[in-house]
Amino acid sequence: MMDFSHFYHIVAKSPLQHWLETLPALIASWQHQMLSKNYQLLERAVQNLPSLTPEFLDLLHGVVADHTQITVRQRAGMEKLLRILMPWRKGPFVLYGITIDSEWRSELKWERVLPHISPLSGRIVLDVGCSSGYYMWRILGHGAHLVVGVDPVPIFLYQFEAVRKLLGNDQRAHVIPLSIEQIPALHAFDTIFSMGILCHRRSPLDHLCQLRSQLVRGGELVLETLVIQGDAQRVLVPQKSYAKMRNIYFIPSSQALKNWIEKCGFCNVRIVNHSITTVDEQRCTNWMPRESLSSFLDQKDSTKTIEGYPAPQRAVFIATAFA
Repeated sequence: MMDFSHFYHIVAKSPLQHWLETLPALIASWQHQMLSKNYQLLERAVQNLPSLTPEFLDLLHGVVADHTQITVRQRAGMEKLLRILMPWRKGPFVLYGITIDSEWRSELKWERVLPHISPLSGRIVLDVGCSSGYYMWRILGHGAHLVVGVDPVPIFLYQFEAVRKLLGNDQRAHVIPLSIEQIPALHAFDTIFSMGILCHRRSPLDHLCQLRSQLVRGGELVLETLVIQGDAQRVLVPQKSYAKMRNIYFIPSSQALKNWIEKCGFCNVRIVNHSITTVDEQRCTNWMPRESLSSFLDQKDSTKTIEGYPAPQRAVFIATAFA
């Protein structure tokens, strides 16, 4: 069972320390639930991976680690274990000659976001809906002091811990298997990333208020999500599904979302990027062999989803918590 004691020790010496009033009980409850579910295979895969300290590590330009003494046999054994943790949604990771070619080429989104955010050096950062933790490692590459990821999906915790073992057991980053709704108002993070999460929330304004309650005064929100074309009153509410996803609830126009962000306690809200999601950025691979974007679009008109809605486009917003 995953051990969170080191994270508790770090939290106790940080501005997050009052989180310890509720966090251990929530983690204990999660651990109890995991005992009754079939995650032993994932647990063993992580346990059986070697703990490696890379000779070469690059988190600035990707998540790349290597060591000249890794043998072909060792590499094959590691790849077999990493494949047990499929599907890999976010990446890529290049680890000792093994390229985890994830569904999303997350480096493309990172490159769209990075030019617009405040310097991360020395910051305490929260990544909401962190998945495998790809962005967390990139954030560390830019000098963050501590990065906490929250995501309630168990496989993402195992993927993160697998990568951590192969990156020298770095304790500056931690994934907690909870949702943002389970975190009390900490007012302790300098930067928060919410990447591709808002459209999955039944109450998007509540989500924005939850993000605001985690930031210090003057802290920065980095939000990326689905948007549609239209004026400040335009919001798409899919009837049953959007691009075959049944957990898409609201897709606002960029101007509507800018208004929502301002309404929830943020100022200096900027829309810094718009992009069309392409089948080069989101696709099935041999590390994620299930359906992906090409199956979610109208086969005769790629500007529409299979349901007839506008095809996915995304926007990046930067905002400041009211001082």
